[in-house]
Amino acid sequence: MSMSLEIAEAQDLRQALRNQGKSLVFTNGHFDLLHVGHLDYLEKARALGDALFVGLNGDASTTRLKGPGRPLVPADERARLLAALAPVTAVIIFEEDTADSLLRALQPDIYVKGGDYEDKPLPERATVEAYGGRIELIEYLPQRSTTQIINRTRKLDDSSR
Repeated sequence: MSMSLEIAEAQDLRQALRNQGKSLVFTNGHFDLLHVGHLDYLEKARALGDALFVGLNGDASTTRLKGPGRPLVPADERARLLAALAPVTAVIIFEEDTADSLLRALQPDIYVKGGDYEDKPLPERATVEAYGGRIELIEYLPQRSTTQIINRTRKLDDSSR
């Protein structure tokens, strides 16, 4: 059963997992317009450990990072959709631009990000390395992204005029 949690609840669940000797995988993102690429990524992330927590960028941080008009779907709805997915144990909405504070609070065994971070700096790397966590990069399914869906939708709209 997955759920959307406040940070204190997430910390309690993290401690319970630790007490049971279970590993925690953590990832974060916007997950605006949930699609099969997201599901594939979350399934691969979950396969790395016993539980998967997802840090979800809230509306303000999504607007700051993705630009005006985003998110298309409000954070509470994105959190509910994510929490309903089988691989996801819990969702935590956060408003910072990076997941550093969540990572410090939860200290997951494995921090997962998309393969696009192979070629660019991972802002949370120092935080994860400081507490001894492991970083895993997971390749995205090709041609599956929210931006591509938005662009295809815009083309449909343009062709109907």
